[in-house]
Amino acid sequence: MKILVVHGPNLNLLGKRDTQVYGSITLEELNEFIQKENPGHDFTFFQSNVEGEIIDRLHQALKDGTGGIITNLGGYTHTSVALRDALEPISIPKVEVHLSNIHAREVFREQSLTGKVMDGIITGFGKHSYLLGVQALEHLSKS
Repeated sequence: MKILVVHGPNLNLLGKRDTQVYGSITLEELNEFIQKENPGHDFTFFQSNVEGEIIDRLHQALKDGTGGIITNLGGYTHTSVALRDALEPISIPKVEVHLSNIHAREVFREQSLTGKVMDGIITGFGKHSYLLGVQALEHLSKS
């Protein structure tokens, strides 16, 4: 399966930013981990701190043969109607993941605007959230 993994704002700072919450793994190490643990899939990794760039990349997935999408949209998860609207018409399997448990953090993080248009949300399992996301995509693609 061709899988697009979209990392949103500040995920480029993994390993430096709030390691008590997000762990010490860097974004590069995270991408390598996902690829290594799932050798049968073709991954494209994309990270941006810019909402419009993320929207453009999601739109591109509609045309480039992407078979599944995993998103961790960081803070945009809780605030971005524009990303929610970009995700809504995408009919291929799509799963939202979070390294931390968003329900065990600040109140404003408990709501996921983008999650409402995803097939599911996996939250709180650190880097393994992404592996569970791949398993969810595999399951959804067989349904």
